[in-house]
Amino acid sequence: MQAETLIHPAWIIPVAPAGQVLEQHAIAIDQGRISAILPSAEAREQISAGTVVELPDHALIPGLVNAHTHSPMSLFRGLADDIPLMDWLTNHIWPAEQRWVNAEFVADGSRLAMAEMIRGGTTCFNDMYFFPDVTGQAALEAGMRAVLGMILIDFPSAWAADADDYLNKAVKLHDQFRHEPLVKAIFAPHAPYSVSDAPLRRVRTLANELELPIHMHVHETADEIRQSLENFGQRPLARLEALNLPGPDFIAVHMTQLEDNEIDAFAASGSHVVHCPESNLKLASGFCPVARLLDAGINVALGTDGAASNNDLDMLGEMKTTALLGKGVAENPEALPAAQVLAMATLNGARALGLEDEIGSLETGKAADITAIDLGRLETRPLFDPVSQIVYAAGREQVSDVWVNGCRLLDNGRLTRMDLQQLLANAGQWQEKLIEWREAEAS
Repeated sequence: MQAETLIHPAWIIPVAPAGQVLEQHAIAIDQGRISAILPSAEAREQISAGTVVELPDHALIPGLVNAHTHSPMSLFRGLADDIPLMDWLTNHIWPAEQRWVNAEFVADGSRLAMAEMIRGGTTCFNDMYFFPDVTGQAALEAGMRAVLGMILIDFPSAWAADADDYLNKAVKLHDQFRHEPLVKAIFAPHAPYSVSDAPLRRVRTLANELELPIHMHVHETADEIRQSLENFGQRPLARLEALNLPGPDFIAVHMTQLEDNEIDAFAASGSHVVHCPESNLKLASGFCPVARLLDAGINVALGTDGAASNNDLDMLGEMKTTALLGKGVAENPEALPAAQVLAMATLNGARALGLEDEIGSLETGKAADITAIDLGRLETRPLFDPVSQIVYAAGREQVSDVWVNGCRLLDNGRLTRMDLQQLLANAGQWQEKLIEWREAEAS
């Protein structure tokens, strides 16, 4: 048997079937896909590979899926910290966006974010931001898998003038990338408080016609609930239900403010949740009841949110926070075990994005999106359970190698398709511009 690449790790953690850990097995990659998973001894005898990668202290996991982020906002990392969400948005982030966001900003911010994500083992990200066409092109250049949120918001921006303009550009974006294997577009109305009813009805119609998911911030804060009651006489989820938004193609991000009947109705709709624990903690937005959602049968994925509110794009760190916070909120140490959290960061994210047939688990025939984690470091020794060590002890600096669609984007810690020094130089230039602007605004 021929293969382009053959990887021999200490462990393979396929995620599907759940709970399985394969020791002394190998993965063969050919034409961008996993062509075989078999014992290493058999692989050495049966497979002739152009490249053989020996990783004797490593675990292979599916590439991590960051199911919600705003990648260009990496350039706002640390710009406004330690303040509530609406103050953060209206008095700091939105003014900065109005002044600085353009195609160049989005290109540089997206590249910075993608390099950080690749170095942390993330192979696919679901984005929500302006100029998504620029982010998509940057993703193709980087070789990363991306889901582009077709942003919709009531107020004008540098990207679009009004709802009609946003939606017209959304359809064009979908057409632009529809034949790209690594990039797809989905609808991304920003939030119930920032998008009015008529555009949301159009999103539902277009999503049905194009068979695309809808990705939206929902029930992020108590203030969002209060505003909705004042302005619409109902809670945001009830309003979205009246607009026929929830369904198997609907992805709600955050969901920290939930009543029992809302959880039941959301589960019945088949909708998905993306949990962003570190951003929620930093903004004191509330606690997503993850264990209750999972018990109700809701598919829950993980995201970092943007680096402006997190302040990193570290999915390994997000997994640990998810597990620990989930146990605390549920008051149950058995809630959110390590294997379940790893699934949330991989297969559940793929499922929410409609990519579960392509990525999210290490299975023959799926795309070779693979992350290697070095568990031979003293920080993860002694080792009794590799899944536990990945979720509770490993850091992103232990990610050594990353493949997307069979292409090695990280080779023993080195980015293969991105210029690290250029990324740092670009970030430094934006830092100087933003410091000067902030000082001018304050004077």
